[in-house]
Amino acid sequence: MVNSDVNHKALFDQMPVPRFLVEKSGAGFVVRVANDKAIKHFEQDEKNIIGATIEDLFTKKNAALINESLNVSMKKKMAVTVPPLPNFPGDAFVPGLWVNPIFDGDRVLWLDVIAQPSATDTSIVQRERDDAFLLLSSIFDVSEVGLLVFDRKRRIVKVNDSFERIFGWNRHDTLSKDFIEFVVPEEHQMAQDNYEFYLESGTRNTGDVKILCKDGSIANALYTTARLDLSHGRRFQVTTLVDVTAQKTLEKKLRIAKDQADTANRAKSAFLANMSHELRTPLNAIIGFSEMMVNETFGPLGSDKYNEYCGDVNHSAKHLLEIINEVLDMSKIEAGKVELDEQAIDLKELIISIERITDARIFESNLIIQSKIQEGLPALKGDMRLIRQILINLTANAVKYSNKEGIILIQAKADKQGRIMLRVSDQGVGIPADKIDEAMKPFGQIHDPSKASIYQGTGLGLPLAKAMAELHGADFQLESAEEKGTRITITFPKTRSMTVEQDAATG
Repeated sequence: MVNSDVNHKALFDQMPVPRFLVEKSGAGFVVRVANDKAIKHFEQDEKNIIGATIEDLFTKKNAALINESLNVSMKKKMAVTVPPLPNFPGDAFVPGLWVNPIFDGDRVLWLDVIAQPSATDTSIVQRERDDAFLLLSSIFDVSEVGLLVFDRKRRIVKVNDSFERIFGWNRHDTLSKDFIEFVVPEEHQMAQDNYEFYLESGTRNTGDVKILCKDGSIANALYTTARLDLSHGRRFQVTTLVDVTAQKTLEKKLRIAKDQADTANRAKSAFLANMSHELRTPLNAIIGFSEMMVNETFGPLGSDKYNEYCGDVNHSAKHLLEIINEVLDMSKIEAGKVELDEQAIDLKELIISIERITDARIFESNLIIQSKIQEGLPALKGDMRLIRQILINLTANAVKYSNKEGIILIQAKADKQGRIMLRVSDQGVGIPADKIDEAMKPFGQIHDPSKASIYQGTGLGLPLAKAMAELHGADFQLESAEEKGTRITITFPKTRSMTVEQDAATG
């Protein structure tokens, strides 16, 4: 006769594999009972094991994996298999575990954790696959991305909360339905072909798909798909969906804006090309004819007033031509259309010619213009027209903003590294420190508008000079203080300093 009084504790203690009972405590789990094999496995005294947390008994990485499985078993109220855990360098081997909930009525009281006796047991592999599916589903239940699981016939067998929230469909709308129904009609064939290919090949893939929403709208989604093989030949496809409609809309707006900007830029280029011909040609005629009238080439005008007016016409036309040339030059530089016509430039001759031009403008202001040029200064390799324009712009600015009887100094020298430096300085009104950046911007106007007649101009003189200098690879430095004057230094790279031999070879 069989004795019905089974000693359950003896059975528990004498199990040939480690076994222990854990109880939920706060955010983790605490060991309440452990058998002899478990105590031996942990290589600790029983008093140190009972009451210990999972984190106390396992490494941080393994404890996180075990806690995740325990939480799933507690939440789902069902048995869970924990596969053999990774054997990290220096860590003890952790075998596969069975986790079984122990109920008190409908409440999970404890979790019974039993070590798997053999990793070769095929049933364990099957359970591991099923549990992997369970764990995956649990993870995606709280994920912020939409999740769909399809069977071999494309039927939706699982959908998470985020899919419902993002696209508006509920489980009643989706479960057991062909997922093709939720894709826009024009992408049906592509989605069907992709599904069959991914399911058979097991290839993971990412792409774009348009999803029909519950409210009739269309959402652009980024999908990632992977095949999931479970026990008994069961095969599913898991697809995550991220709504990227806002990003797609923004991309479309940016493309439209870029196309509009490109169109406007082409229109600007065409306008400027036309302006170059249409404005320069009549202005040159006005300048030429007015000069003939001022010089009375074909006889007297008959009145001194006419001669005065002709002088005004000639002066205004030249000023307008300067403005047009500055605008067109800046536009060409910004468009990258300027190519340097390089040659050896004698800076001494160039500066002397600039002095002569400037002398005529400063006669009535009692300004003094001086030059200081280093003896034996090498020629500068550059575009003569642009270097000349740089000096004209800087000198004209110095004249415009100088006080009467001030001194304007033009310097040219080579530094210790062999770099050629050009410097134009004045003793004029200067630029406030907080407005220097504004002065370097195209069309920047920094002075009082009420004084526009005094400081008239386009605001392109300095930006043009800087842009032309940078086309030569030069460094442009502006130093200024209010009522103390301005000093601008342009330093050309050493490669633009030409020796006598280089100068002769160039010639």
